[in-house]
Amino acid sequence: MATYTTESVTLTIRRWIVPAAEPWGAAAAEISKAWAAAELEYRRHRGIPQEQPLPDDALRFRVRDDAIVICFEIETPS
Repeated sequence: MATYTTESVTLTIRRWIVPAAEPWGAAAAEISKAWAAAELEYRRHRGIPQEQPLPDDALRFRVRDDAIVICFEIETPS
């Protein structure tokens, strides 16, 4: 007889989307603001103090055709 467990989770993806229209791309100041906001929200959700470094894979940067997206995922039991 097999022994296993099962679980259901809800996945929330938090995104900060910075416009990056051609030919100029995204402005560094806007990426910096979005990055800071995403980092602050990540710390709040995970209870990480400001003086503690974040894990290297805490935030992800994704490229869309017309935007840079900074994101992280929050998984909670259903």
